[in-house]
Amino acid sequence: MMTGENEIQIKKFNFKDKSQLYWKRIINPKEWIVDPANNPYYYWCLFVTMVMIYNLVLVIARCVFLDLQTRYRNVWFILDYLGDFIYLLDIGVQLCTGYLEQGLLVNEHSKLMKAYIKTWTFKFDIICILPTDLLYLHFGRDWTVARFNRLFKFSRFREFFNRTESRTNFPNVFRIFNLMIYIIIIIHWNACIYFYISLKIGLGSDGWVYKDIHEPGWDDLTTKYIYSFYWSTLTLTTIGETPRPERDEEYLFVVIDFMIGVLIFATIVGDVGAMMTNANASRAEFRNKMDAVKRYMELRKVRKDLERRVIKWFDYLWINNRHSLNEEDTILSNLPDKLKAEIAINVHLDTLRRVTIFKDCEPGLLVELILRLKLQVFSPGDYICRKGDVGKEMYILKRGKLNVVSEDGKTVYATLSDGSVFGELSILNIPGNKTGNRRTANVRSLGYSDVFCLSKDDLWETLEDYPEAKKILLERGKEILKKDNLLDEEVFNQVEESQKEGGTVQEKIIDLEKKLDSLQTRFARLLAEFTNSQYKLKRRITAMEKKSPTNFDISLYKKKSAYPMPSSIKIRCRLLLPIPSPVHVDASSVALVLPLTVYTEAVLTL
Repeated sequence: MMTGENEIQIKKFNFKDKSQLYWKRIINPKEWIVDPANNPYYYWCLFVTMVMIYNLVLVIARCVFLDLQTRYRNVWFILDYLGDFIYLLDIGVQLCTGYLEQGLLVNEHSKLMKAYIKTWTFKFDIICILPTDLLYLHFGRDWTVARFNRLFKFSRFREFFNRTESRTNFPNVFRIFNLMIYIIIIIHWNACIYFYISLKIGLGSDGWVYKDIHEPGWDDLTTKYIYSFYWSTLTLTTIGETPRPERDEEYLFVVIDFMIGVLIFATIVGDVGAMMTNANASRAEFRNKMDAVKRYMELRKVRKDLERRVIKWFDYLWINNRHSLNEEDTILSNLPDKLKAEIAINVHLDTLRRVTIFKDCEPGLLVELILRLKLQVFSPGDYICRKGDVGKEMYILKRGKLNVVSEDGKTVYATLSDGSVFGELSILNIPGNKTGNRRTANVRSLGYSDVFCLSKDDLWETLEDYPEAKKILLERGKEILKKDNLLDEEVFNQVEESQKEGGTVQEKIIDLEKKLDSLQTRFARLLAEFTNSQYKLKRRITAMEKKSPTNFDISLYKKKSAYPMPSSIKIRCRLLLPIPSPVHVDASSVALVLPLTVYTEAVLTL
């Protein structure tokens, strides 16, 4: 065993190694490999997405609303070039971003660079960092059209939202939020285009364009943007109530807006409808199951009080989110066995360790047992077990309260709370148990109770692979029965001695099955050999027939022979196949111990 001091020393050594490895990666550029599945990469995508949204919203707004550009020119100057620096860093990050090849993360920089350069993302990233700001020297510092190439970073924007959707626990809510962001950005761009067209036509020149800024209250920057955004919202949502166009270019713009608005409206209705359907899918499935049970009870004329109890049980499952707990195997069926085991350990290990007989057992045994735990939900007044019933399951109370009551159910002897365990001795089949593996008490649910069950069959099937753990469990169960004076030691010793001599009944059955399998295998092999020998014999006879003279003079034979010449000769061979020594089995089994004689015939035509 390892002492506590040694464990601490090993942990310190491991920590030192990890810190050295970390600083080695920082100092040596060859070790800079980014794993896209880790959190740092996700947060970096968030950072780049924020820069992308900044450019997507403000570049068009600063082009149209000149007051916005001139009033905060120095602020935009700092933010613009800080964003450009982040774009440059992002290219470096993507050059070092690994990818999976045959299930392994590629960490060769040459491969990573080639893979990134071949993608369209690299081409768009290069377009994003082109020094188009040099056009400021010709058109002036307020000509922000030069920064439109920064909008080609849209791939990062989409990647971040895809990764967030896979990480969040509320995907439907996030999808609606994502959809609203797209809609708001489209409305924002449409508002900016509307104000730009108004500028080109002339502010206040007709009733459709933006009002004349010389009129009081219409020259404020906030008013300009809010009115344009309001007009864009009414148009794209096809609500109407906007000023009627008066010029051809105004009609054309409104028609295009209406077409885009119809697509947006259809997208909203379709996506939101699909999201609501997915969100209510579990509810609809649960309702279908509940309706099926109701129809069955109505068909079978179940009494009303029992019907109400069943409906209340369904209501409890739904209200407390227990409707899917009985379908854990189906829910986790797409996961590999290792991940399913880890989830089960995380959920049930503490519960199983509360069982006295399972303390300090092999980890592998606990994992196998955890995977076999089944959840059952009991309603108020339901009996989990009754006195005298044969024990086929053990129970672990996860949530709720259980009462140990008398035969008539009026007297309460004890109350079991969360974590209580009972029935574990009845599934061990300990010889000499005076109770005969039967329940010794009545256990009734006080309210709604969540109970984990482990069946006897599952336990013994698992213990076949853990013989040492099986001995330990039986020994612990024996000690508990001894303590409660429920063990007949003479019977226990007799059974133990008989098992040492000839093994248990189960072991004898398993040995018998193995012998029968071996016998069947040997018989099949002998039958195959016989078939092969028969085939070879027929071939030899056929060859002899072909080699016989074709001009054989039968008349000559008749003159020399006093006996008539047969038309053909029949050859009969006997093959005796021995059967192995007889196998002694139970009376229910039958063994064939007769020798097997096989005859084969071949006809030689003369």
